[in-house]
Amino acid sequence: MDENSNNIEPKRKKAEPPQQKKRRSKEPTPPKLKLLFLIVPRQKSELYAALVQPYNINAELILTAQGTASSEMLEYLGLSDSDKSVIVCAVREDMCVTVMRFLDEKFSTVKNGRGIAFTVPMASIVGVESYKFLSNQI
Repeated sequence: MDENSNNIEPKRKKAEPPQQKKRRSKEPTPPKLKLLFLIVPRQKSELYAALVQPYNINAELILTAQGTASSEMLEYLGLSDSDKSVIVCAVREDMCVTVMRFLDEKFSTVKNGRGIAFTVPMASIVGVESYKFLSNQI
């Protein structure tokens, strides 16, 4: 064997670029958005759409729906008919608790205005302008 064959040169490490420090923005993180779903009697849909607007809600989508409960179940729950509307709107996460408390109060005080409300987190949204519109930050 050759003397040089035992001497293997160590591999040189590739030059790594210096790590850049992450710049921390002084701007606060914009609030996340959630989708608010309201299921209300059809004749009260316009009322509820108007009631939630002061909570930084710019747009509502009102869909007509038909409930599937039997007439016995409707009578038991104190509901008069199965004609419903589903109102879908985007609400800022920081306003969710306030809106839900307000709706809870309205569901018990509006005559024939019982309903269901729930939120679902939005995972993403495309476009800064779309976000600004939906979060009422225009």
